[in-house]
Amino acid sequence: MSDDKTLIVKRTATGLGLFTTEPIKRGARILEYKGEIISTDEANRRANKYLFELDEKRTIDGSSRDNLARYFNHACRPNAKGYSIKNKIWIYAERNIKAGEQITINYGTAYFDQHIRPKGCKCAKCVEKQAV
Repeated sequence: MSDDKTLIVKRTATGLGLFTTEPIKRGARILEYKGEIISTDEANRRANKYLFELDEKRTIDGSSRDNLARYFNHACRPNAKGYSIKNKIWIYAERNIKAGEQITINYGTAYFDQHIRPKGCKCAKCVEKQAV
């Protein structure tokens, strides 16, 4: 498992992103997505960009700057994924991640369609496609 000392926030093309200073092996638990657990109705009212669905009825509001996991950026071909485990969201490596690499997750279709698609996706896969 990674710890906060091996993760750093750096500027990216889309704002701030989370990077690892040490390699992370596939399947390793990276970080918990922390925040207030709220109802889905309350999440819809808040409508901020740091909401992570825990289940059909509950969502984690990770907008606090104490939540280092809020800096995971979207990628259409991510290297990590969030899993709901016992009232928590844990982010795990989906493949080996190299030291210095940005850690990314897929934000999902609803978020993508509402927030990313209108401005155009800037993840590495999509930027590559645009350059061709």
